[in-house]
Amino acid sequence: MAEAAITVAAEVTDSDMAYRLAVFDMDGTILNTIDDLTDATNHALKACGYPTHTVDEVRFFVGNGIAKLIERATPQGTSEEERAKVRAAFMDYYSVHSADKTGPYDGIGELLQRLRAAGVKTAVVSNKPDVAVRDLVVKYFDGLFDAAVGDMVGQRTKPAPDMCMKVFDKLGIGPEDAVYIGDSDTDIQTARNAGTDEILVSWGFRGRAFLEEHDAKCICDTTDEVYDIIVAK
Repeated sequence: MAEAAITVAAEVTDSDMAYRLAVFDMDGTILNTIDDLTDATNHALKACGYPTHTVDEVRFFVGNGIAKLIERATPQGTSEEERAKVRAAFMDYYSVHSADKTGPYDGIGELLQRLRAAGVKTAVVSNKPDVAVRDLVVKYFDGLFDAAVGDMVGQRTKPAPDMCMKVFDKLGIGPEDAVYIGDSDTDIQTARNAGTDEILVSWGFRGRAFLEEHDAKCICDTTDEVYDIIVAK
């Protein structure tokens, strides 16, 4: 793969590329985190005396940050005070177990290498806590991202454009030269709010049918398809 990446770099110039910056969602896009998220959610629910959920249920709870995950996972009518206890239990567990079963989707590492060899900047924008985002980037993609931004106090989460704008400012690349890659309806909204084009991936937490129902403009089934769109091969 390294030799192929070098060949791409020789063939693609800035003027040929459709985009100068590829901004990736994390959960369900570059990392399959659903088992660890489910385990952490169920640990917290069980610890606080609430019913647990299946993986397929939790995959539709995630995407809008931990607070929204816990709101969706707890029974309707649960008080905010009780939900705060569940969130705290979730964070205590997940801070230790965020990478027990997590791993990159097939081809993601090679995709990032090829993009960078072609001169495309890469970034991660996620509603996960910022410390978890940075830890997971180092663990699985060390040196493959130019910027990584997660949820921080005082900053709006996706689908608000704030985190994308932070990346644009840091890398000096505007939304017109960027594309946002994700796997959910939240990511569709994020791309549009940030003023970027969108690529949705079918291998993530929502799937192709769901994305089509939510008016995704561009859906890819493979990392090769994502690469070809970004560099306008």
